Amino acid sequence: MTLDDLRVFVAVCHAGSLSAVARDLGCTQSAVSQHVKRLERETGVALLERHTRGVVPTRAGRVLKAAAAHGIAGLDLAVRSIQESARGDVGSVRVTTGATSLRHFMSEAVVAFRRQYPRASLEFQTASSSRGCFDALAGDGPDLAWVTIGERVPGIEQHPVVDLPWVLAVRADDPLAARPRIEADDLADIRHIRLPARSTSRAHLDAAFAGLGIRDRSDTSVADWDTAILLAGLGLGHAVVPALPGRFTDGGDALRFVPVPVLPPLSVGWAVRDWDALTPLARAFADTVRRTCGRTGTRDASP
Repeated sequence: MTLDDLRVFVAVCHAGSLSAVARDLGCTQSAVSQHVKRLERETGVALLERHTRGVVPTRAGRVLKAAAAHGIAGLDLAVRSIQESARGDVGSVRVTTGATSLRHFMSEAVVAFRRQYPRASLEFQTASSSRGCFDALAGDGPDLAWVTIGERVPGIEQHPVVDLPWVLAVRADDPLAARPRIEADDLADIRHIRLPARSTSRAHLDAAFAGLGIRDRSDTSVADWDTAILLAGLGLGHAVVPALPGRFTDGGDALRFVPVPVLPPLSVGWAVRDWDALTPLARAFADTVRRTCGRTGTRDASP
């Protein structure tokens, strides 16, 4: 069993095809098959099921693929860290996050990081949810992922950076806009613009509502926080959203953000495979984001 055997096997599991991996590697399908057969001989079990449209891992294959993918990603990260330590400020930082997260939490950090490390490159991948970020980290993906801190994920470390209080986004002509704060009774009577389904922030908010005995009434849902705020400004309902940096006090003439202190804050921050194995540049970027977030008015929650 060699590292090449495991790399090829993981690639086959992802592609679902021996021939596709052979094309990517510039070798024959027979050569790819030999890597898999060697693993099957050493484990003593079948690792792939052959179908007319390709291959899928067996139960044993899924176990091996998960362990191999995690191990290979860790090795690759360690090698990059060693190489970039030797090169100094030359290298890349790969980050997975949502588009709104980049806008609200990282725009200042990107400028500051570029000034300090002009020869380094920043590579951003977009994910639609924290779960998508975790999946990317589990594969041969990013160095860092910006997530809503929530449930524990095996093989992933989560490092909180800031806690975001909740606010109610309402039109300026709404009776609630003049309130100094929103109470639990107010939340029970409004039409909610719901956050993304199956998102960590939605689960956090639903749990908080359930703890307060609130059943939210909603006929509108959105894919991200910014869209919820936009629809609230158009009068389609009320949006309970985190106090996003740069948006909390900038509602314009038509929109107000009213604090909702009855709800526990939402924690956001970095997810990584292994913080100690991060490349020097990746850690520098993560620290830059932490520092700039600490100047936005949100509470620094980093360890």
